[in-house]
Amino acid sequence: MLKVENLKKRFGTFEAVKGISFAVKKGEVLGFLGPNGAGKSTTMRMITGFIPPTSGTAAIDGHDIITDPIGAKACLGYLPENAPSYRAMTVWDFLSFVANIRGYHGKAARERVEAVIEKARLTNVVRQTIDTLSKGYRQRTCFAQAILHDPKVLIMDEPTDGLDPNQKFVVRQMIKEMSAEKAIIISTHILEEVDAVCTRALIIAQGEIKADGTPAELRAKDPSGKLDVVFRNLTMDKEGK
Repeated sequence: MLKVENLKKRFGTFEAVKGISFAVKKGEVLGFLGPNGAGKSTTMRMITGFIPPTSGTAAIDGHDIITDPIGAKACLGYLPENAPSYRAMTVWDFLSFVANIRGYHGKAARERVEAVIEKARLTNVVRQTIDTLSKGYRQRTCFAQAILHDPKVLIMDEPTDGLDPNQKFVVRQMIKEMSAEKAIIISTHILEEVDAVCTRALIIAQGEIKADGTPAELRAKDPSGKLDVVFRNLTMDKEGK
């Protein structure tokens, strides 16, 4: 459902992403792991069409993000880092606005909004303005906008960063509930996310993929069997950075 081919991104003379390729199938939850500055967010932004790659491409359900961006984005749900939204709007008004942008109107829009409010556990705050919500509820509101059109591919950048344990649990449950019907990527530097929701993980550092496998396969790369040790071995340079 998602195929990434040799994506590269340069900012001036700095090569942030150095030719990344991978695929994600329906039913997979892929953890895209790496330290800060590894190239995770840049890769996600290229896949979603937010920024253009220097070279390479990505296809979402067969739609090339460069040659067919509208077709690709119609199949894609995206939750960016820090969950941007219009905070003066109520949850209902914001999701209705997103439904209209996605081409839903009248009864169809209302049904879509009602469905995602239930999926994202937003019923209790639906008439509140977003600026009055806790971070967890704001995150769920933006999660709801990402799945409103029932996309085949869902990409989330740091979806649980900064949330308390209860809020993390709720977001992870929502991901698990829809994972069988979608190809999902979670970009994160939180290793516990792999055990909580991922069926597979890529480890990236210095703009390159260092490992690709199931959580068990990654742990087998070190005698300790600990994912944090494997992660450090693959991503930390000799100077400890």
